[in-house]
Amino acid sequence: MKTVYFIRHAKSSWENPGLRDFDRPLNNRGLRDAPFMATVLRNKNVVIDRIITSPANRAKTTAGYFARALEVTNFVEDEVIYEAYLQEVLNLVKSQSDDLNQIMVFGHNPTFTSIANLFSTTYIANLPTCGIVKIEGEIESWSELSEETASVVEIYFPKQYFK
Repeated sequence: MKTVYFIRHAKSSWENPGLRDFDRPLNNRGLRDAPFMATVLRNKNVVIDRIITSPANRAKTTAGYFARALEVTNFVEDEVIYEAYLQEVLNLVKSQSDDLNQIMVFGHNPTFTSIANLFSTTYIANLPTCGIVKIEGEIESWSELSEETASVVEIYFPKQYFK
């Protein structure tokens, strides 16, 4: 069994229009949601073998909260994720070492909503910021990951907890 969590970065700030998109930080809501959602997974006893994140500030910061909450030390940045198409992110996951059984990938929309829809039987209009999509597959190798071998088993997002 292999499990991958696709997590969209938490809400980012548009306060400084001079910043490049890549450099935008989290805003106050993002700074609330990222550690909160990380704690949600910690309370579910989630164990992660590797975190892979887009190097964009907002994604890397979000991933850092999850790494600390889940005590993950295998933390890597991969430029492929920033502005990636769905297949590029899936190829990255498929290239992971088979000794890893549970990984997290942090990145961006619209790609992460597209990935959620590829593996889901229910249409998802938009994966919200700090939304988490858990995909499981009865597979031995990451290279076997596909919409035929794996599916969405859980989705979490901040507005489930904050009204």
